[in-house]
Amino acid sequence: MTDPLATDALATPYLELDISAAVRRYLQLADLFPGVAIHYAVKANPHPRLLTALSQVGCRFDVASPAEVDAARAAGSRPEAMVYSNPVKRRDHVAQAHSAGVRLFVVDSASEVAKVAQAAPGSAVLVRLLTSGAGSDWPLSRKFGVTEDEAVTLLVAAKRAGLQAAGVAFHVGSQQRDPRAWVSPVAQAANIFRRVARYGLSPWLVDLGGGLPAHHAGAHKPLDLYAASIWNAVRRTFGGSLPDLILEPGRGLVGDAGTVVSSVIGIVHRGGRRWVFLDAGIFTGLVETLDEAIRYRLETTAFGPVGPCVLAGPTCDSADVLYEKVPVDLPLSLAEGDQVRFASAGAYTSCYSTVGFNGFAPLPTHVASRARRAERLSALAV
Repeated sequence: MTDPLATDALATPYLELDISAAVRRYLQLADLFPGVAIHYAVKANPHPRLLTALSQVGCRFDVASPAEVDAARAAGSRPEAMVYSNPVKRRDHVAQAHSAGVRLFVVDSASEVAKVAQAAPGSAVLVRLLTSGAGSDWPLSRKFGVTEDEAVTLLVAAKRAGLQAAGVAFHVGSQQRDPRAWVSPVAQAANIFRRVARYGLSPWLVDLGGGLPAHHAGAHKPLDLYAASIWNAVRRTFGGSLPDLILEPGRGLVGDAGTVVSSVIGIVHRGGRRWVFLDAGIFTGLVETLDEAIRYRLETTAFGPVGPCVLAGPTCDSADVLYEKVPVDLPLSLAEGDQVRFASAGAYTSCYSTVGFNGFAPLPTHVASRARRAERLSALAV
């Protein structure tokens, strides 16, 4: 296959993906979490070459649809090693995943327990706990998750329905800045294990979810501090009877492996503010800038003194504004045709492009070699 980056002029916008960087991050996480089953969240970036490379070094997968099951299988993953983490699922999707060989599902309601029991009999289930998401840049809503008392009830119901009551799952929010965010849900998990033992259940598995950060704007602690905090919480609350553990990194694994490359299409001065319009925006890969939740580090080919500007996307939708409440500093010399690159954008960019919105195509991905990526980065001003 010809490397698209062998050409000097690529049409923007696009995601430049360094698969080797994602593999290195997986190996780092495997070293920090020995014995933990690391399941990459396919939804973060489902590029086939990425999935294949991760599968080849032993990574497992967190899937949320039959299409993701198929993608993971095509990459060489065994379906019985996957976790189907979507708590509320279409019945036929459950049946399809079960038929493909998936045997571990996440639930968070009595109706989902019954659904899995009927469509995937004999499977193992994890009950998802509700968390606050405090400390994360992209907190999760109350769409999913149950209280500790409800989790006990659902695990008992799962056992009575002929399912394996495997344990609990949770998610502390994406781009979690606080390494201690896992402490409370881990303690809840340990308490649930003790409580369901009174009903003759022997759960064995805790899914620690995602939340590990990428290198976005703003400070966060090193990954080894996250690992230390999580391990301390598990050992303190479970004592000498440690459960099996799953980790589901998405952003934390592939985020730093990608860069969204865009071009300036216009600069407008209005109301005393400088507006910089790009050919990438909320509907073309940068959906996580909604409400300015995720703030990417920016790089540009322009040089010289910088000044504040509002950053906007190319569509005629007024919602397509990336950063306005908190403007960004970009070179005053920035002009039409200059590049603006969004660093650490490997997650949740290519997978959230809107097909055909205002006639704009989805964000394409170009797989970069390490040498080529280093060459391009060396030419940029930060």
